[in-house]
Amino acid sequence: MRTQVAIIGAGPSGLLLGQLLHKAGIDNIILERQTGDYVLGRIRAGILEQVTVDLLRECGVNARLDREGVVHHSIELVFGGSRHPIEIDKLTGGKVVTAYGQTELTHDLMDARQAAGLTTIYQAANVSIHDFEGGKPVVRYQKDGATHEIACDFIAGCDGFHGVSRATVKDKITEYERVYPFGWLGVLSDTPPVSPHAIVYGNSPRGFSLCSMRSLMRSRYYVQCPLDDKVEDWSDQRFWDELRRRLDPELAEKIVTGPSIEKSIAPLRSFVAEPMRFGRLFLAGDAAHIVPPTGAKGLNLAATDVKYLAGALIEHFQEKSDAGIDTYSQRCLRRVWKAERFSWWLTNLMHRFPDTEGFGQKVQEAELDYLVNSTAASTALAENYVGLPL
Repeated sequence: MRTQVAIIGAGPSGLLLGQLLHKAGIDNIILERQTGDYVLGRIRAGILEQVTVDLLRECGVNARLDREGVVHHSIELVFGGSRHPIEIDKLTGGKVVTAYGQTELTHDLMDARQAAGLTTIYQAANVSIHDFEGGKPVVRYQKDGATHEIACDFIAGCDGFHGVSRATVKDKITEYERVYPFGWLGVLSDTPPVSPHAIVYGNSPRGFSLCSMRSLMRSRYYVQCPLDDKVEDWSDQRFWDELRRRLDPELAEKIVTGPSIEKSIAPLRSFVAEPMRFGRLFLAGDAAHIVPPTGAKGLNLAATDVKYLAGALIEHFQEKSDAGIDTYSQRCLRRVWKAERFSWWLTNLMHRFPDTEGFGQKVQEAELDYLVNSTAASTALAENYVGLPL
């Protein structure tokens, strides 16, 4: 087979890139080692920056998002037994974030790709990348007992942290990582959110908590837990009881509980791989960087990578210029590191660390107090939360 751009990975970043390239008349094929149902079954992020929403509108995959997405105008911080709203729209000139589950977004992109008759190859095994530093890149894979080959002009590695793209260039990159000494126990439930237009972050002596939503009748809740905890140790009742203990009394009373439809424990890490371009191979999304979910930046950073990459490839094919390709890594990493900084800062501010006691605890309390009582500090939080300008 022959295509202009071979995209490895059929998650949101790969699908979004494929849609943007298709809209520009650039041929592309997506390879995915899992099934489509497996991809849709991954429960991930649910908060979209305006940049991401604009990208979905740009590629014409926004009808259901506009109909079902719920706009958030504020976030609320709970500490010291009290709740403190930060009105992000008023602090950022009207910018907001939108609650819309990653599963739904992925479904929309899959449907659009299928409707356009574009090629996605699922269950592609043993994918390998060749000659990407020359002029004739090739991607090989196995399916149905046979080996297949895709010749292309460029390869986009959108296949995540454990994918073949980053592994192929592991000896050419510098990796930066911070692993956090706790995890997030998350519960998804078909219950109305405790706060339909705000995301609630809690800092309590018992640890961090988060109340968010996927829709008006589906909620996502988290509590900080030890890394060695097991999901089976946490009954639904234990989870709801623990969540209430970490919130202010008024909010705890409002929580509508119900059976969990998904429950998991996720470790937290900050990770960046530099650079993000290797000849005609590009890394995008989780293949190049991971953020702790505290700042809701993972999916949005991936969308920004895709915007830069799509623009660079369109510029190459339509304008015969490689300026965007040559600056791709630099432009992405500048934004990546700012998002990494924000996610690291918010994680440190809202969680209890093993050494968060004494002086460290008093400093954390002082910073929270300053944050909610200083317009400048609240504005900095709001600007980062809604997404920094491109």
